[in-house]
Amino acid sequence: MPETPTKPVLLTGASGNLGRMLARELAALGWTLRLTDIAPFPDPLPPRAGFTRMDLADGVGLLRLAEGCGAILHFGGISVEQPFGTVLGPNIQGLYHVYEAARREAARVIFASSNHSIGFHERPKGADGSPHGAESEKIDMDCAFRPDGYYGLSKAYGELMGRLYWDKHGVENVNLRIGSCFPEPTEARMLSTWLSYADLARLCVAAVTAPRSGHCVIWACSDNPASFWGQDHRDRIGWQPQDSAEAWRARVGHITSGNPVIERYQGGSYTAIGYSRGKPSARDAFALD
Repeated sequence: MPETPTKPVLLTGASGNLGRMLARELAALGWTLRLTDIAPFPDPLPPRAGFTRMDLADGVGLLRLAEGCGAILHFGGISVEQPFGTVLGPNIQGLYHVYEAARREAARVIFASSNHSIGFHERPKGADGSPHGAESEKIDMDCAFRPDGYYGLSKAYGELMGRLYWDKHGVENVNLRIGSCFPEPTEARMLSTWLSYADLARLCVAAVTAPRSGHCVIWACSDNPASFWGQDHRDRIGWQPQDSAEAWRARVGHITSGNPVIERYQGGSYTAIGYSRGKPSARDAFALD
């Protein structure tokens, strides 16, 4: 059985699909959980878990809720592309409140970042035009941020806030660049980006219980041969994914959008929302063409 944290763990966004799954799986390991969300928790409360309905805008309430916690699993906030004004409060100000609580409690933050923070990187291509990119074409965790919308921009901001709080305050943080976390892949892009629920749960366990993390970035996808992504800090926390999207290749490998923008970039459909360029942006993030 994985190590059980000695202190309670705070989970924001507990009423969402991923939050509910994590609450169930972590409680089954014997963890003491404090759950919170702006929406009611729709399931029976797991053992050793309490739920507080709260807005991330409530900085004082979040400070109180985090008292005595050893880690904060931050899955709260806006989780899809929305107008800037909608994203601003929960994903920017709310994140600040999370980090202030972590600073006061000397707690580690596990931040649900996203592939959409780098979504305008082009997809790697193999010699045969398949999505199996060569290792040299895959991007590593220190690649440039290239967000594909306001949601992705907020996730890039969140990772930079983690960098700031580590450098200035010593707050450890693990940034999970989540690909596509669903029960199973549903289209061809997910053969590269899919993250199984079980691999996410194992990743969160590793991120919380690792002896040290510092500031680190993890490509949060399963063991997919077609992955877009290369090196990260997974060895630092001792995580290796155990599932793979390849089992669904025959079923979903032919399912594409038909949109050249969506199929060009790693962020998929988010890149096409409000897209108004006359021609695609360059592979080099700073090139003129």
